[in-house]
Amino acid sequence: MHIHILGICGTFMGSLAVLAKELGHRVTGSDANVYPPMSTQLEAQGIELLQGYLPEHLNPAPDLVVIGNALSRGNPAVEYVLNKGLPYVSGPQWLADHVLQGRWVLAVAGTHGKTTTSSMLAWVLEHAGMSPGFLIGGVPRNFAVSARLGGTPFFVVEADEYDSAFFDKRSKFVHYRPRTAILNNLEYDHADIFPDLAAIERQFHHLVRTIPGEGLIIHPQGEEALQRVIAMGCWTPVQTTGEGGQWQARLLSEDGSRFEVLHEGTVQGVVDWELSGRHNVSNALACLAAARHVGVVPELGIAGLCSFKSVKRRMEKVAEVRGITLYDDFAHHPTAIATTLDGLRKRVGDAPVIAVIEPRSNSMKLGAHREGLADSVAQADRVFWYAPPNLGWDLAATVAGSGGPTQVCDSLEAIISGVKAQATPGSHVVIMSNGGFGGLHGKLAAALEE
Repeated sequence: MHIHILGICGTFMGSLAVLAKELGHRVTGSDANVYPPMSTQLEAQGIELLQGYLPEHLNPAPDLVVIGNALSRGNPAVEYVLNKGLPYVSGPQWLADHVLQGRWVLAVAGTHGKTTTSSMLAWVLEHAGMSPGFLIGGVPRNFAVSARLGGTPFFVVEADEYDSAFFDKRSKFVHYRPRTAILNNLEYDHADIFPDLAAIERQFHHLVRTIPGEGLIIHPQGEEALQRVIAMGCWTPVQTTGEGGQWQARLLSEDGSRFEVLHEGTVQGVVDWELSGRHNVSNALACLAAARHVGVVPELGIAGLCSFKSVKRRMEKVAEVRGITLYDDFAHHPTAIATTLDGLRKRVGDAPVIAVIEPRSNSMKLGAHREGLADSVAQADRVFWYAPPNLGWDLAATVAGSGGPTQVCDSLEAIISGVKAQATPGSHVVIMSNGGFGGLHGKLAAALEE
């Protein structure tokens, strides 16, 4: 079968393409923005990528068109599909029908940490010899691909609350029907889709409704929004993590790079890994609980975590130039920015930390996260913000109260010259964006090399 994917370079749709290829289909795809890491992964898989959404990409007609949720009515390719009566489906629906049917699905949902936690869980199962399939919205460094079918019934999926398609406004995760579900945390996000936090909580409740009575739900003990979700109705056993939960951690190093794991008050072992930050400790506890549900004893799960290498674009060290370390990070929500910088600060001590941030997500563009931005960078010594001309709100006024030295730039060149003037040997520069950021990482490394 020839499957054409519209929006193929999105992390979810790109992963879907990999699975479709592995199932033996001929896969092609179109996207407005073709950039790494997804473009390089797809080209390595032999999947033909086409720039833009031209109707001629769909001629001769494919057997099926999978339409990504970034596309809407008025898009030339979408209009062509509808006018010609071509068969089409949403990505989550295709995944549910052709990959997840009849499998033990382990889903990782939540506002933050989905990609890292699902990568952890897939690796822990792999380390335990369970050869899971997975679909992850990023590229786990232990696997070097974002998706695979796997060799057993177990399948780990990053379960996003974003909508499924222009014709299906349900959250993606409602399609997945997991047996094991991690609900990592819940904050307001996706302001282009949801009017308020209550609307997102309702979608999480719809997910809870699909989890069988013989399944398992895992969530942090102290998350009020998730407690409200569970209170709406729950027919599944629940295990909790964190203070007061069945799964707890005792930090052995302040940055979270070493910690003891306790289950029901009994020490199970010590995680000693390359990650940092309390948020990742929390992710690890949820991962161990989920792995235990499918038969991985905590001791074996902990050994897996010790060899976990994180995910591309999650505090990924991309260069070290003249003693200055550059990181690429996906954080684009104030909470994620704050926890990432806090983890780095605890790891590097008093070394200079410079944050470079692009407010690029749809919620950011709508100004939904303005309130928390100034406080989110408290652990950085200096911050450079990128304000493109079409942002639509006053970024400079918003971050003026952030406490430390702050500079709002309207070009990459201004950011590069600013960082170059401030970074000294021993500095750590974190570049934060959920997009390609115009190739800033490579440009900055080259400029520092000069």
